[in-house]
Amino acid sequence: RSLVVRALATYNEAGSLSIFITIADEAYCIGPAPSQQSYLSMEKIIQVAKISAAQAIHPGYGFLSENMEFAELCKQEGITFVGPPSSAIRDMGIKSTSKSIMAAAGVPIIEGYHGEDQSEQSLKSHAGRIGYPVMIKAVRGGGGKGMRIVRSEKEFQEQLESARREAKKSFNDDAMLIEKFVDTPRHVEVQVFGDHHGNAVYLFERDCSVQRRHQKIIEEAPAPGIKPEIRKKLGEAAVRAAKAVNYVGAGTVEFIMDSKDNFYFMEMNTRLQVEHPVTEMITGTDLVEWQLRIAAGEKIPLSQEEITLQGHAFEARIYAEDPQNNFMPGAGPLIHLSTPPADHSTRIETGVRQGDEVSVHYDPMIAKLVVWAADRQVALTKLRYSLRQYNIVGLHTNIDFLLNLSGHPEFEAGNVHTNFIPQHQKDLLPNRKAAAKEFLCQAALGLILKEKAMTDEFRLQTQDPFSPFSSSSGRRLNISYTRNMTLRDDKNNVAIAVTYHCDGSYSMQIEDKTFKVLGDLYSEGDCTYLKCSINGVASKTKLIVLEDTIYLFSMEGSVEIGIPVPKYLSSLSSEGTQGGAIAPMTGTIEKVFVKAGDKVKAGDSLMVMIAMKMEHTIKAPKDGTIKKVFYGEGSQANRHTPLVEFEEEEADKK
Repeated sequence: RSLVVRALATYNEAGSLSIFITIADEAYCIGPAPSQQSYLSMEKIIQVAKISAAQAIHPGYGFLSENMEFAELCKQEGITFVGPPSSAIRDMGIKSTSKSIMAAAGVPIIEGYHGEDQSEQSLKSHAGRIGYPVMIKAVRGGGGKGMRIVRSEKEFQEQLESARREAKKSFNDDAMLIEKFVDTPRHVEVQVFGDHHGNAVYLFERDCSVQRRHQKIIEEAPAPGIKPEIRKKLGEAAVRAAKAVNYVGAGTVEFIMDSKDNFYFMEMNTRLQVEHPVTEMITGTDLVEWQLRIAAGEKIPLSQEEITLQGHAFEARIYAEDPQNNFMPGAGPLIHLSTPPADHSTRIETGVRQGDEVSVHYDPMIAKLVVWAADRQVALTKLRYSLRQYNIVGLHTNIDFLLNLSGHPEFEAGNVHTNFIPQHQKDLLPNRKAAAKEFLCQAALGLILKEKAMTDEFRLQTQDPFSPFSSSSGRRLNISYTRNMTLRDDKNNVAIAVTYHCDGSYSMQIEDKTFKVLGDLYSEGDCTYLKCSINGVASKTKLIVLEDTIYLFSMEGSVEIGIPVPKYLSSLSSEGTQGGAIAPMTGTIEKVFVKAGDKVKAGDSLMVMIAMKMEHTIKAPKDGTIKKVFYGEGSQANRHTPLVEFEEEEADKK
């Protein structure tokens, strides 16, 4: 809009209520939820462009943004593709081709096999020649899809088959390359821009080393610990890479860097990156504006000498996933969503709001939290401060994990690499500790005050404000009233004896310790806060009470306290499946390895499920014999539904 350009959006049936539709000038539905039938349909998108008389198509971050055929189709239809020419996408998108071009351009490359012989025996032979560990990569891959680390010959076949299946699903191409795997490398990438006039510049580098499942989770710019002379060499190598393919628009040249600052070309993403905001923050630029200007035929707005480095920025990707369960992605409703306030140094880039659903059909990223400050330490402090203000209820998120990560001493020191999370897993994913007794007191007080508020409302509705039968004050003549409550801390029930006092305070006894508690509820916007004092220490906590859980959010972090389900209700749970495997999330069954009557060992692969752009292998939870397989290949299974049933053993019957 600042460029006076009308923005039209395409959406599918899963996104009919999305934020981007409400802010677009026009929006067109292009099909059902599966991306193959909507966002990946070139013909449908071109048809919308024609109907709307659009002059250009910006392909965004994924889907068709690196699709050579789509860029070529736009050209044939006389529509400007906001991105590089199809030839550049082709040359850089096929990893085997890009390695050859980079070597010829004097860009360092890593040892590997990028040939046309795709037989399993050939690939296995080259892996042995290169030497394990090796990396199997989809030739047309990206975003960690179709990528597997193989540490021994024994696991090569299984990992190759898995990578091929995922690549076929994601890119409709299962061709693979083999590369030497550099242990504990850094992942450093350089933002480049080219124009139609032969100019190319770099806008410094980003460090994206900290990853899980080969996908970035936190990014920063500039990369910590990079010397100015190395920064210059990285940038110049990236510009040589761009010029070698006559690159136009925004692109990212990705490098692997070892402990001695030697760097090797890995791949080029021929699109705008998800993490481009950190580059914008440290250069004072708007890269999407640059994209549109260059697509319109203008020159790059700044020369290399005019691009200056300003401060430090971080981007944390907030995901719907469970870090304690191998970062398993999740889907579901955002029952509560509140964010830190945005300003010139804090950006929140999101496509969802409170009440929306995180869809099973797409990547589970909820938002990108981007912060900037004059130096790295202040930016890191600001990141942690902002993460504590990002409160979500309704599904698991990685916010607490990001807090642990950004506060780790080695991360603070900038000692990052791609194996950072596995190396520091015990620190980053600690076993859950019992909640502090003060949090249990807050939860109990919150419940009591919520009950009191409901009772007061009832008294007003019944117009009998003086009725002693609608009071929850606990007031008694001559004696104090003591109430026994039970809350659930993780898997343990905790008994709390609450004594009501005439002055409105409470004594709460947990085990052998007694707390004096006083407080009240108040509202700010649509949020409820608990202001309380425990043994004279005051605090302010956001309080959310659902049917079976109390959520407490404060600057100390977040805590979940359970409300136990009565025994007579918990006994009504549904019939089990004799320890059978269950679906970790809603998804499509891609492959089934077992049938009724098969004997399996614990850990054997039962099925492969595709969900949220990922392949998940369902393993046998125990030794046994398969009694029934509930789903066939191509069918969809809902989250937590049984996939197979085991025959009941004699010991189980007894």
